[in-house]
Amino acid sequence: MAKRQTSQFNTRQYMLSEDYEVFYYSDTHFRSVGSHSHGYYELYFFEAGAVTMEIDGRGYPLKTGDVILIPPGVSHRALLTDPEKPYRRFVFWQSQPFLEALEARSPDCGYLLRRAESRGRYVYRFDPVAFNAIRTRLFTLLDEIHADRFGKATAIDLIITDLLLFLGRTVYEQEQRRNRKEQLSRYEAITQYVDQHLDEPLSLDALARQFYLSKYYLVHLFRENAGLSVHQYILKRRLAACCDAMQGGAAVGEAYRQWGFGDYSAFYRAFRKEYGMSPSAYLELHSL
Repeated sequence: MAKRQTSQFNTRQYMLSEDYEVFYYSDTHFRSVGSHSHGYYELYFFEAGAVTMEIDGRGYPLKTGDVILIPPGVSHRALLTDPEKPYRRFVFWQSQPFLEALEARSPDCGYLLRRAESRGRYVYRFDPVAFNAIRTRLFTLLDEIHADRFGKATAIDLIITDLLLFLGRTVYEQEQRRNRKEQLSRYEAITQYVDQHLDEPLSLDALARQFYLSKYYLVHLFRENAGLSVHQYILKRRLAACCDAMQGGAAVGEAYRQWGFGDYSAFYRAFRKEYGMSPSAYLELHSL
């Protein structure tokens, strides 16, 4: 199938179609094209070879599964570091009006391309399973383009939409998992700090300064991970520390002062609300 769909490489760097063009290339002794830019979007899917993609003067050594998104006006070129190795890739060109028409039906179709355009992030790495799914879609697209079947235009439109949505969804979900992992790591660092400084003044402002975070982000972080406000979390940890101290033999007055409560009345109200009894009743119950 791949051999039948392989295009003969040429150095043309402009579109003949008003909408899109798709190629599958497999070369040895590749004829390098100088640094250039287009007036259209280029999606480049790297399958094999020893290649560095240079984009806006920065080199990106490629690995199988890399997808490169080149917006209009961005200079780029492929540099072979070993011309003896077979160089295989898909190239998918889309005109700006074509992408805009897709986005008019579903803005999600342009998610990844617009992201590359606004953030300047051009290279995305896909694992073997995801890249195989991409290859399957691309070969299906090439089959449909080169066939003459009923509903060809509709089928091509559906395949392209599916491909763009798959790319966008995969990257989005990868980054959500990575962001969640980073968020959890940050939350654990903050709660560890809180536990180690319960006997010191702690506030939302103080924690924001300590970790160079916005107060808004801190509020979100604790709501997301603990289901509590920062104040509620600190209060619960201080009350738990007081309980441990009292069960260890500390007097009530000693415990609440040691763990950050400024006066007994505030401690008493918080304790009754949390445990449904007075500190002395709690101590009597747990000393039986």
